Amino acid sequence: MNNYFVILAAGKSKRFHKKIPKQFYNYKNKEIIDHSIEKSLNSKLFKKVIIVSNNLNYFKKKKCPKSVSIIKGGKERSDSSLKALKYLKKYNPKNVFIHDAARPDFSIKLLKNITKYLKKNKAVIPVIKSKDTIKYKSQNQIFNLNRNNSLLTQTPQAFRFKELYNFATKQKGKITDEATLFINNNFRVKFIAGENHNNKITYIDDIKTSKTYFGIGFDIHKLVKYKRLYLGGVKIPFHSGLEGHSDGDVILHAIIDALLGATRKKDIGTYFPNTKKFKNIRSPKMLKPIINSLNKSNFVINNLDINLICEKPKVSKFRNEIINSISKLINLNKEQINLKGKTVEKLGLIGKEKAIACEVITSITEYD
Repeated sequence: MNNYFVILAAGKSKRFHKKIPKQFYNYKNKEIIDHSIEKSLNSKLFKKVIIVSNNLNYFKKKKCPKSVSIIKGGKERSDSSLKALKYLKKYNPKNVFIHDAARPDFSIKLLKNITKYLKKNKAVIPVIKSKDTIKYKSQNQIFNLNRNNSLLTQTPQAFRFKELYNFATKQKGKITDEATLFINNNFRVKFIAGENHNNKITYIDDIKTSKTYFGIGFDIHKLVKYKRLYLGGVKIPFHSGLEGHSDGDVILHAIIDALLGATRKKDIGTYFPNTKKFKNIRSPKMLKPIINSLNKSNFVINNLDINLICEKPKVSKFRNEIINSISKLINLNKEQINLKGKTVEKLGLIGKEKAIACEVITSITEYD
């Protein structure tokens, strides 16, 4: 199909509060504009991608494919859009998609859906309904808009090139999107479902990303006769228990160390040394202040991946009970906890059923 994709990236990003224009800011491991470039190319829907920018020197340093052209933008968005249309006229395009570089989260699925509707329509615009109550002011009065009748337009917006070119060249005032040209000229527009995640980035807060950290915990204790065995806070029927200054619960100890590691707060021995104060302490009591500290510091646990390393008891018999216990102790959904049983093929103390070990990997996210 004779389609062309225009990315408008000439804005100065004054509201973004950054020294560089927002389209070049790093977002999800790449520059904001690169998301639009890659998706448009990967869709295989376009003969050419046109980037309209006032930072031509910047693009000289980037290695863009031959199918990507860079042209100088205008002072206003509508000026940049018109420049792109005039540049494209020599290619005699059938359809043109106009997209704001500040919307990096659209999907290729949306591109394909727009293309499908463009076969029988001359203007296709993705929209979503407002989640908020909208008010508007007229003179000294405030009115509510009916949310069901309010449409929030997105980009990319797609058009028959000929009609859009004619409308744009005749337009004298500023416009905020190309759909306005068709609506102002009483031309039929096809509105289709947009994507809720296809948000426009305007302020730095729009792309504040949470920081995720990872931690690893490990613990091992000898098995001794006539002691209660606790694993993950659960009393397990077994002939031996785990030797230690506390109850020896290797699962909870490894979880504690993993969480401390993720928050860069040393190790379990720093907070629970082998002193009289903590003699025979139950491990859930050791875990509780660690979880409280996480919550106060605005961390949330994403998951726990647990390896219990022993010959016996068999993990499969107690897996659900242990997961339920851990879920309650740290207030984490059971679906985010994984418990695996591992043996050491009869090797060493663990293989001789004289010790049990545990290792835990966790990830936590810091939020505002």
